[in-house]
Amino acid sequence: MTAPRAWWARVPDPVVDAVVIAIAIADVWISLWDSDASMAARSMAALACVALAARRRLPLAVFLLTLPASLMQDVVFAPFAALFTLAERSRDRRLLAVCAVLFALASAAPWPPDDLSSHDRAWTVVSFFYTLATAAAPVLLGQLLQARRDLARRLIEIEEAREHERLLHSQAVLARERAQLAREMHDVVSHQVSLIAVQAGALQVAARDPDFKEGARTIRSLSVDTLDELRHMVTLLRASGGRATELTPQPTLADLHQLVTTSGIDTELSGELPPDINPPAQRAVYRTVQEALTNVRKHAPGARATVRLWSADDGGGFGVTVTNTPSSRPSLPLPGSHQGLVGLKERAELLGGTFESGPAPEGGYRVSLRIPARGDA
Repeated sequence: MTAPRAWWARVPDPVVDAVVIAIAIADVWISLWDSDASMAARSMAALACVALAARRRLPLAVFLLTLPASLMQDVVFAPFAALFTLAERSRDRRLLAVCAVLFALASAAPWPPDDLSSHDRAWTVVSFFYTLATAAAPVLLGQLLQARRDLARRLIEIEEAREHERLLHSQAVLARERAQLAREMHDVVSHQVSLIAVQAGALQVAARDPDFKEGARTIRSLSVDTLDELRHMVTLLRASGGRATELTPQPTLADLHQLVTTSGIDTELSGELPPDINPPAQRAVYRTVQEALTNVRKHAPGARATVRLWSADDGGGFGVTVTNTPSSRPSLPLPGSHQGLVGLKERAELLGGTFESGPAPEGGYRVSLRIPARGDA
């Protein structure tokens, strides 16, 4: 964030310097009009005007070069401009006071020096204090602009600090919300899934019908897998930025066989993928199969599924296709967020691949993931 600049601060420095030098020349011209000033006085006046071009780089030296012209003639603007520039850039108050006194002495002292009467000496003292009071104006104005510049810079720093504090506060709030969500997932969701696993285990032991035993075993296995996923999510949510958190192992292609056999669906797994594809691509394939089989259980009970892993011979990519037959019995109305397929599409896009889903020509449903060869690099 930057503070808006005043209109006069946006004028280019060379233009300002040219205007200052022009006014100084006009002041010298008026002072020397109808004057019998010596060549030395005219030379000092010209030097004072020319020296103003370097007042930004050498403010003290330029001010000292303007003093002879002020001593020999009634030149006011050049030393005033040099004194203002020095006051705007210097933080030495004693130096500024000494320079103001030097300007007052140079302006009040008579030139050439000669014997002064008591009346002339009195007027010289009065002129000194009058000039000293006048010299305070450029000094105070320069110090005021310096303070204004420092204040603007300080305000910018304060605003940046406040923005940083707001960012830290928002991060702290987010961390608290994530911790609260982790507690809720651990205390409520995990507890309920654990109860499901326990009840399914009890049903598996007590059931007489083999089909009921198999169904109870599948429910218990899925509940245990869900608990593992919940523990992983709770670990991620409890991680507060900056600290390394050891993550639970992520699924790979080696876990596909177990996923298929524990899905509770009559599923055929065929094909294979290159063993050297990277972990993100392996997770994408695993999650695609997992989501597809979950949708089969929810929306096509009794259907059979086929999981086909494939890779192009010409190195054009690899992927997986999951196809299921139409359901053999009515499905129950189960809740769903409709975000699973969207998430799979986003995973595929992040890897530069494509994801397609829709009804199969022969009935049922088909889900297909394709990842280009560069996606496993």
